[in-house]
Amino acid sequence: MNKTSENKEEGCLGTSFSTKVIRSGFAKPDTHGAITLPVYRNAAFEFPDSKTIAVAFQHRTDLHTYSRISNPTVTNLEDKIKAASEAENVVALASGMAAISNTFLTIAYAGSNIISSPHLFGNTFSFLKSTLSQFGIEIRFVNTDRIEEIEAAIDENTCAFFTEIITNPHLEVADLPAISFLLRQKNIPMIIDTTLVPWCNFDAKKAGIDIEVLSTTKYISGGATGIGGAIVDYGTHDWKSNPKLGALPKPKGMSRFMFKLRSEIARNLGGCMAPDNAYLQSLGMESLELRYNRMSHSAYTLASYLSTHPKVRKTGYPQLESSPYKTISDKLFTGNPGAMFTINLESKKACYDFMDALQVIRRATNLFDNKTLVIHPESTIYGTFTQEMKKVMGIEDTLLRFSVGLEDPEDLKKDIERGLEAF
Repeated sequence: MNKTSENKEEGCLGTSFSTKVIRSGFAKPDTHGAITLPVYRNAAFEFPDSKTIAVAFQHRTDLHTYSRISNPTVTNLEDKIKAASEAENVVALASGMAAISNTFLTIAYAGSNIISSPHLFGNTFSFLKSTLSQFGIEIRFVNTDRIEEIEAAIDENTCAFFTEIITNPHLEVADLPAISFLLRQKNIPMIIDTTLVPWCNFDAKKAGIDIEVLSTTKYISGGATGIGGAIVDYGTHDWKSNPKLGALPKPKGMSRFMFKLRSEIARNLGGCMAPDNAYLQSLGMESLELRYNRMSHSAYTLASYLSTHPKVRKTGYPQLESSPYKTISDKLFTGNPGAMFTINLESKKACYDFMDALQVIRRATNLFDNKTLVIHPESTIYGTFTQEMKKVMGIEDTLLRFSVGLEDPEDLKKDIERGLEAF
C-alpha cells in the first residue's frame, strides 16, 4: 500500500476520540485473529538465534526480551494512550506514584530544584518534600495562581515545573497556557499530573504540557479493576541543558528524556505494569469517553444542588459559578471538569456523621470508580501529616471529597440528603 492510499484509509477510519482508541491496532497481528489483544503473562521471550537476542538487548529493535522491560499487553495499552493523547511516546508503569517517581528520578539531580504547588495529593507531596529532598533536590512551593511567584522561583538549577491539572482535593486550576509561555522562555519543562481530566476533554499539548503523569487506576481502568500509571511524553522539550540528559543520544522518534527513562530508570527501578492490569485498562480505555461524560454530568448536577443547601458551608467544583477557576476550567476542559467535587460541613464530627449515614455512596479511597465514593481527606489521606503541614497543604478538617460514579444521580442525591439529615 502506498503512502497516499494509506493516509486515505486512515481518514476513513475516523478521527474522533473513541474511534481512535478503539481502532488502535496491535503491533503485530494476533495468531488467531483476536480483536482484543490477549494477556501475555510470561516473563521471558524466545529468540531464533544469538544475533537477534543480542540486538534486542542492545535496544536496536522493538522486540520484547523480558516483561520487566516491555510486554506485548502493556505495549498495547501504551499504544492506545498514545492514540488518545497524540503524544510522541508513552510508558505504562505499576501505579501513578511510579509514574511520578520515575519521571523526576529521570530529570532531577543533586543541586537541582523543582517548582510546584503545595496543594497536591498527599503521597505526591510526601514524595517531593520528603523523598526527593534526601537526594539533594529542592522543592520550591509557590502559589501557581501568580505567574510572578513562579518566575521569581526559577534559577539556573530549576529542572521542572510541576502541579496537578486540578489540585486534589483543593480543586484549583492553574492557567497552564500562561505558565507554559513563561517556562518555554526559560527552557523549563512543564510536567502536569493529568489524572483528573482525560484526553477526551483536554488537549495537553495545546495547553503547553511537555510531560503528563497520571494514575491509570482512575478513569482509564474502567471501574478500579487494577492499579497503574503512565508517563506521556509529547517530545516538545529540548533537554540539551539538563546535566543528566543533555549529552545522551536522541534516537529517532524518542526524546532524550524518554531514552533515559526506558533504557535506564524504568528498568532499574522495576516498577513495571502487570500484563493483567494492562489488559483490563486497555478495555477501560474503550469506554473512557462515555463514562467520563456520564460521571461529570452527575457530578455537576450534585454539586449544583449542594451549592445552595443550607447545611453545606461550601461546595467545590470548577464548573460552578462560585468557583474562582470557572473561566480557566471552561477554557481548558470545554466546560466538563470531571467527576470530583467537595463540600465543607460545619465540623469534623458533622463530616463523620454524614458519612456514617450513607447507604449508597461507599466510604473508600480512590477516584472515578464506577461506584460513587466519599472520603474525609484530613483524617485519611493526610492523616499522618502534622497539623503544621496540613496547614501548608491547605487541608481542612471540615472537607469531604466525592468521586461520582455511574449510579443514577437521583439515587445519589437521596443518599446525600440522608447524610445531611444525620447532623
